[in-house]
Amino acid sequence: MELEDAFRAVGEFGPYQRRAVGLLVLLQLYMAGQAMLLVLVGAAPDFLVDQTAAGPGGVRFTEDLDSIVTEWSLVQDEAYKVSLAGSLFFAGVLVGNIVFGPLSDSIGRRPVFLTVLFFEVLFGFLTAVAPSYELFALSRLLVGLMNGGMGLVCFALTQEYVGRSYWAMTGTMSNCAFAVGIALFGLLGFCVRPWRTLAATTNSPGVLFFLLAVVLPESPRWLYSQGRVDEAEEILRYVAMRNGCPASNLKLRRADPALQRKGGGGLLRLVSHPVLRWRTMLLMYTWYACSLVYYGLTLGAGTTSGSRYGNVVMYGLVELPAYPLCMYFINKPWAGRRRSTAGFLCLAGASCLCTVILPEDSAGALINSRSLALMGKLLVSAAFNIVYIYTAELYPTSIRNAGLGVCSMACRVGGILAPFVPSMRVVHSSLPFTVFCLSGLTAGCLTLLLPETLGSPPGETLEPPPLDPASGRVLHPKLHLYEKTSRWPTDRHPGDLQTDGHSSYRQTAM
Repeated sequence: MELEDAFRAVGEFGPYQRRAVGLLVLLQLYMAGQAMLLVLVGAAPDFLVDQTAAGPGGVRFTEDLDSIVTEWSLVQDEAYKVSLAGSLFFAGVLVGNIVFGPLSDSIGRRPVFLTVLFFEVLFGFLTAVAPSYELFALSRLLVGLMNGGMGLVCFALTQEYVGRSYWAMTGTMSNCAFAVGIALFGLLGFCVRPWRTLAATTNSPGVLFFLLAVVLPESPRWLYSQGRVDEAEEILRYVAMRNGCPASNLKLRRADPALQRKGGGGLLRLVSHPVLRWRTMLLMYTWYACSLVYYGLTLGAGTTSGSRYGNVVMYGLVELPAYPLCMYFINKPWAGRRRSTAGFLCLAGASCLCTVILPEDSAGALINSRSLALMGKLLVSAAFNIVYIYTAELYPTSIRNAGLGVCSMACRVGGILAPFVPSMRVVHSSLPFTVFCLSGLTAGCLTLLLPETLGSPPGETLEPPPLDPASGRVLHPKLHLYEKTSRWPTDRHPGDLQTDGHSSYRQTAM
């Protein structure tokens, strides 16, 4: 049977998968705390400067706050170090995407996932005990490195443990848990004020997650894409047993092993394959824009007027309405993945544009810069959620993590720049939101150049569908990055494959 038929036989989202995916979704709470850590541990209170004293001793803080700013006097000429530490975290995430995405495509999801989770917890405790700023910054870089690999593989596993009809739901659950994690981190910061204690407390759940994750199996989809069909069948039978679905005679179709292995060429295939090259370029910019706007607005929560802890909670909770909203739109034929992503990005850009043109004396009104910024955060959160799901559907299994890794790399470039964008208000108060506006609008327009994936069968390999020598018909079409059309293409393209005249399989060029 085909792989998707096997998932339907064992249960697309049975009790066993719900527990496995539930663990991976809850792990997003831990990852959110690590990503947002600097918002509170790097909080900068008001201070006075004694002009008669030299050096850090001349700085007196007017608020009783324990943070890296107060401990190492990161003010004035040293203030950039706070944003630098945040950028180092996202630089680590970028490198982690580059390294661990293709690595998980080569050696497997499970070994990479467990390794990076273990070291992220280890380096997270190093953050809490760092004796100097330099070691603190290094620990954030290393935590980011592991976080990038873990987030990528964790997301792939939530998709690959379940049937394709549940991909959108599991992806949304992960992003929703990340939003809840931001809000919980704000509450934890309110209760735990010393920054070292806060860093250690935020990192501690990682120990429990690692112990629970040890029992997770390898992805059966990855095993199948590598030609390790017997191992994939064994895991699927185990899943069937745990789900209470008898499937002792489960047998997967044996596709051509040479084709399956050829599909996993990693980063080189993304560059050399014309369809993937075009998709990857568009997706990279979309991910970059989503990250820049999302993290730029979130990391600016600590500098917004009002309680810094309340702002963090609010910027987390405001995302929650976005997820049922985008789930509704992406499953409607008239919206789908493509139009929904483009629409939310353009609306997020428009919201930031309204913030720019709003009069400065509107702080007391219902519609003010803060409410519009929160609306922008809600809209870009919806777009960010869809783009994860959309990207996973645009890449075949054999190269999915490499594709996600490259897109996440572009995403982290936006994350690296995001901590510095709010500080651009010293040049002009509207400059940060101008950057967010232009990023959202351009990314939304470019997304319309991608194909729609709603209702399309998932691809497993990169190669054109093989033809039966006798009949000329296509064999195993669902394994390939090609889209079935009901008519002959009117334009003969070098990438087109003709069959027997009754149907054709055309490369999805965009």
